[in-house]
Amino acid sequence: MAKAASRPSPFREHTVLPVLIAISASHMLNDIVQSLIPAIYPIVKEEFTLNFTQIGLITLCFQMTASILQPFVGLYTDKRPHPYSLMAGMIFTMAGIFALWASHSFIALLFSVMLVGMGSSIFHPESSRIAHAASGGKRGLAQSVFQLGGTFGSALGPLLAALIVVPFGMRSLGWFAIIPFIAVIVLYRVGTWYKRTSIIRARRPKRETFIHDIPPKVVRRSIAILLVLVFSKQFYVVSISSYYTFFLIGKFGLSVQMAQVHLFIFLLASAIGTYIGGPIGDRYGRKYVIWFSILGSAPFTLLLPYANLAWTAILATLVGLILSSAFSAIVVYGQELVPGKVGMISGLFFGFAFGMAGIGSALLGTLADHTSMNFVFQVCAFLPLIGLIAAFLPKMHQRLRPVAQPARG
Repeated sequence: MAKAASRPSPFREHTVLPVLIAISASHMLNDIVQSLIPAIYPIVKEEFTLNFTQIGLITLCFQMTASILQPFVGLYTDKRPHPYSLMAGMIFTMAGIFALWASHSFIALLFSVMLVGMGSSIFHPESSRIAHAASGGKRGLAQSVFQLGGTFGSALGPLLAALIVVPFGMRSLGWFAIIPFIAVIVLYRVGTWYKRTSIIRARRPKRETFIHDIPPKVVRRSIAILLVLVFSKQFYVVSISSYYTFFLIGKFGLSVQMAQVHLFIFLLASAIGTYIGGPIGDRYGRKYVIWFSILGSAPFTLLLPYANLAWTAILATLVGLILSSAFSAIVVYGQELVPGKVGMISGLFFGFAFGMAGIGSALLGTLADHTSMNFVFQVCAFLPLIGLIAAFLPKMHQRLRPVAQPARG
């Protein structure tokens, strides 16, 4: 009997690496398009004669469209998973690229980026659910692999803008529609796997599930703390993603292409940091990763506005490396606080992050118009100090709760 009891279950979970790689690659393709939008701001600003407030409004429309729908999409797909919904998201993104390519006015630009934002709002919650389903219990690793693709895609966007859009102009944007088209093909295969896996899981006997002993009041407070930490992180990140090129051009006289190369270096460091955060959180605890990531970047953000060009590049790289490791840990920590609501929690945090990025960009653009870009970076330098509140997050002690097996006749 003991021997039979120790035999591995045929339903044993394992990490499905090909699916994680495919969903990460799709995230990369999605975020290449997303990061392309702020990367072309210097070109758009000149071609459409915009001020920084209007640049901020573009980001606001883009990020708010990407944020508001995400928690609702996640809540809906938690109850009714749609394996092929990711393809629909990418089709919205493709339509947004074509609309951006054909834009001749500021209003048309806003409409274009809103289409891309809608695609993002559909993509992120369900793709995060799929990463969770393919994790085999290694949730931090899975979220980091998923986020790695997105962060690497965010790094590639400015580089592609420097290589293609800067020399060939806005008319070259049409070629970028190939990117979401490739993603549609990849996501069809992922959707087929997810559909098949969902059918198999529905037939499995109920097993033990992980729960925690944290009171509901503490759970709500912890979610609020995590959202404040996302706020501090995203406000600083948007100051880099939207205005770092303007900061470098204005302070050091760099060309648009060289400024975008510096932005690429920052985002590449962010991609590396994103991957590191998840596995470390799996091993040592996500609270410590969150604490170190946000608060640990503060000394470098405080120094950056006063550094020369070489030190600015070094400090920005360190900030990207350290600060980016937090988000994967925050999302998985939130998922563990609210078991069984993977899509809703993913949508909440991704949506809130995009929303804060949009509001932050609009506010920082207005601040830059009334002061200077250097002053914007001086103010934002203090944001990582908000990471001190991570000390109030509870330690996560999980235990197994047995679920009753269905009666067999």
